[in-house]
Formats: sequence, structure tokens, C-alpha cells
Amino acid sequence: MSIHTYAQSDYDVIKDKDNTVIFKGSCTFEDLNKESSFTWLKKGMDAYKPDSVKIAYLKKNLPKYQMIVFLGTWCDDSHFLIPRLEKVLKLSAYPMSQYMMYGMDRNKKAKNVEDKIYSIVNVPTIIVYKGNMELGRIVETAKKNIETDLVNIIKDDVAKDEQAASQAAPSNQQ
Repeated sequence: MSIHTYAQSDYDVIKDKDNTVIFKGSCTFEDLNKESSFTWLKKGMDAYKPDSVKIAYLKKNLPKYQMIVFLGTWCDDSHFLIPRLEKVLKLSAYPMSQYMMYGMDRNKKAKNVEDKIYSIVNVPTIIVYKGNMELGRIVETAKKNIETDLVNIIKDDVAKDEQAASQAAPSNQQ
């Protein structure tokens, strides 16, 4: 499995029966922020006050990881979590070249086959990768909050790396 680590936009705009604007396909925060009906994004981002200690940890460590995010611009859970994610990424100076986001329709289908490739069942889904290895997902809601859940995914990865390194190191005991 390969991950594209460059930002691009390739989405369709659909209006459903109740006139809700739905983005379907690869999009960016910039694309979302340009859509005037997505007032939930700016409101949610402005209102969120993330944990500064967790932000400092993410600023130091998150750039080592890639993210793929699936959202529904029609979905209340996405309206809640995605603005918080945007704020956390901005405050932690995350390199957006390592971030991909896909809008999905109400049937949770992406524009192409991304929903199948990444086995997406619910939105939002935030997937954290290191290289080609998936390390963790945040699905629909955060366990604690977005920044703590991201820190925990990274700390689990660091602990695995430390454990592997200690097992590989030669022992001085005889």
C-alpha cells in the first residue's frame, strides 16, 4: 500500500435533497474553509482550546507521521472533530504535505476507491501512519480529546520502537 504525501484537491460538490453541501473526494482544509455553508468549521476551530502540553509534544513528534482523514461534510461527528483536528494541526505546525483528506457521501463512499482501500466504515476516521504502517485510528469520536488520542498513538509507537531496540541490543550480562 502506498500513501500519497502531497496535498491536492480533486473533489465533487454534491447538494443532497435538503440542500446540504457534500464534498466527495480529495480535499484540503483550505477547500473546506472556502465553502460558505461550512460555518461549523471556523466556529468549532475558534471555540476549541486544546491542551498546551499535548500540543508541545505533538509539535515535536507528529511530523514523523502521516495522516489520512475521511470525513462527511454532512456528518455531526465530523462537524465536531474535524475543526478540532485542524486547530491541533495548526498549533503543532504539522506539515500538511503529510496529510490527505477525503470527503465521503452519506453512503460513506469516496470519489474513487479510497473507502475500500482503507476499510472506512464510519466518519470521521483519522488514520495515523509511519511509512506504510498504520499505527492507529480515531473513529467517529476521540476517546479523551483529539490531541490526547494522537499523543497516545505516537507514544504506543515509540514504546514499540524502544522495546524492539532493547531486545535487539546485545546484553552485557553473562
